[in-house]
Amino acid sequence: MSLKLYELVGADASRPFSPFCWRTRMALAHKGLAAESLPWRFTEKSAIAPHGSEKVPVLLHHDEPVVDSWAIANYLEDQFPDSPSLFGGEGGRAMARMLNAWGDIAIVGGIFPLIVADIPKNLAEVDAAYFRQSREARFGGKSLEEVMSGRDAGVVAFRRSLEVMRQTLKKQPFIGGAAPNYADYIVFGGFQWSRVTSPFRLLEVDDPVYAWREKLLDAFDGMARESPGHPV
Repeated sequence: MSLKLYELVGADASRPFSPFCWRTRMALAHKGLAAESLPWRFTEKSAIAPHGSEKVPVLLHHDEPVVDSWAIANYLEDQFPDSPSLFGGEGGRAMARMLNAWGDIAIVGGIFPLIVADIPKNLAEVDAAYFRQSREARFGGKSLEEVMSGRDAGVVAFRRSLEVMRQTLKKQPFIGGAAPNYADYIVFGGFQWSRVTSPFRLLEVDDPVYAWREKLLDAFDGMARESPGHPV
């Protein structure tokens, strides 16, 4: 197979959970491309170091690496121009660049403190220890449980932060318009990350964002929904 994808997994190799890898998974499906999955764990740095990266996703195309989900999306768009567009033109690509940053900061960054202590439960012992040590250092030595202790209040603020997206989805079915595109996959990656790793409910069922997420779970023959996750 000419395409191979290193993607983050935990103790269960069939349960990929990185929000950034899910962006790439959805992009590949949108393009109608199949990639061999290469499961990768936090402590397996040596596996991807030869490809010039310490993090996933890493896409190999004829064994040549493309690193970072945004770079991969652009690569797929440019290398496979005859398959469905991820951006719908250069204007869409430019807007998706802004949404990529918003997805990193508001979605991934907003969700992280709400689920952080649940993530190690999905990992093998050595990876759980690495995750705890490295992430607690980011929070000034606070335990993951301390960081997550205020999530019942934090999720209210997170839901409020989605209001611009919510208002958009009241007028069109997807961020990309009538059909999903890479803008949707940027945001969806964060929600899928949470669904796979944590039983905590981020969204109320009557929220337009919830309905949007459900449609993306069912996209591409239910690819994301069929990936093991919590019923949230």
